[in-house]
Amino acid sequence: MSELINNVSLKRQKKLKEIILGLHRGVSLEEAKKEFKEHFEDVSTYEISQIEQALIKDGMKISEIQKLCDVHAAVFEGSISDIHKLSDHTSTPGHPVKVFKDENQRIVRLIEEEIEPYLEKTGRTATLMLRVGYDRLKEIDKHYKRKEMLMFPKLEKVGITAPPKVMWGVDDEIRDEIKVIIDLLSQPKFDENNVKELIKTNTTKIKDMVFKEDNILLPMLLDYMTFFDWILVDSSSSEIGYFLEEPKESWKQVKEAEEEPEEKEIKAGEVKLDAGSLSFEQVNQILNTLPLDMTFVDHNGHVKYFTQGKERIFDRPKTVIGRHVTMCHPPESVDVVERIIDSLRSGEKDYEDFWIQFKNMFVYIRYFAVRSKTGEFLGTLEITQDIKPIQEITGEKRLLRDK
Repeated sequence: MSELINNVSLKRQKKLKEIILGLHRGVSLEEAKKEFKEHFEDVSTYEISQIEQALIKDGMKISEIQKLCDVHAAVFEGSISDIHKLSDHTSTPGHPVKVFKDENQRIVRLIEEEIEPYLEKTGRTATLMLRVGYDRLKEIDKHYKRKEMLMFPKLEKVGITAPPKVMWGVDDEIRDEIKVIIDLLSQPKFDENNVKELIKTNTTKIKDMVFKEDNILLPMLLDYMTFFDWILVDSSSSEIGYFLEEPKESWKQVKEAEEEPEEKEIKAGEVKLDAGSLSFEQVNQILNTLPLDMTFVDHNGHVKYFTQGKERIFDRPKTVIGRHVTMCHPPESVDVVERIIDSLRSGEKDYEDFWIQFKNMFVYIRYFAVRSKTGEFLGTLEITQDIKPIQEITGEKRLLRDK
């Protein structure tokens, strides 16, 4: 029986894939919709994700799938079978699913009320209102970042990599278009018809993304996200921010966050940190890879640790470990060192900075108080770095995206 079910599933995916490939070859949207209705009553979000995975596996570039992903969604519109799963959380105050859907409604409302009405008008007032609308619309970046940084990782962990890549690529296109439109609207003179066509293209793409998020992404996430996964999304969302306004209600759970899913990912011998876990070798080599020197002096003033990077600014022989910090400096500077540590220990200061010319370097020296989560003084961290190369940096060097 299971073999029969698998064969049926594979046949469905094959036919769905043929319909999508037809679109890429130039078949019209109406023809694709007709063929879809002839063979299917509905399609699941899982099947949609598998189609995109298969297309990429067969060699189709992500950029090619991006070009027609709005059309793909239009073919399946009204036929996605598992949209009803959203109802479980869209009524839960502050739940990330409700927050995300509420933001999508706000995005569409902004477009329809603050942008589209002015596409039919001309003059300075219309231009000004379009600029105001787009200054607000650019906040969509936070909406997309929460999706990309907080939701996509779960799909990637379970092997669903194609839909996030395609969706992220379209997000970036939308962001880039928004920047271009704002820049044009800020110019003293511009081709009004051209800008309005760009706006129509951009807002259509945004609305299509709203449909895909509500009807494809969120149901897919609800298939895989655990209670603990949603806790992580909820607790990290405010760090990234929201589209125009924060949720009016918070998602308060009486139940304690379940730690077990996270614990299972920690391998034997690894150190559990506030965000993730690392092996001893990883910790040691990460610290030694940092482009700066770090020395830690404990609460009693004894040197406990220092990094051993390739390029060292000051000599730090291993014999210094365990030595009192006052014995590691020339007599004339001991008073200064003691005053710094005392001010950090007492809480008078949290850090102290110095900078000196040394050899062919401009050395930035920083002392930080290291405290426990309850505020107990644990020691002093000294960081030294040659910032001369940083001072010489000009212009920009960006990561290039594969278009």
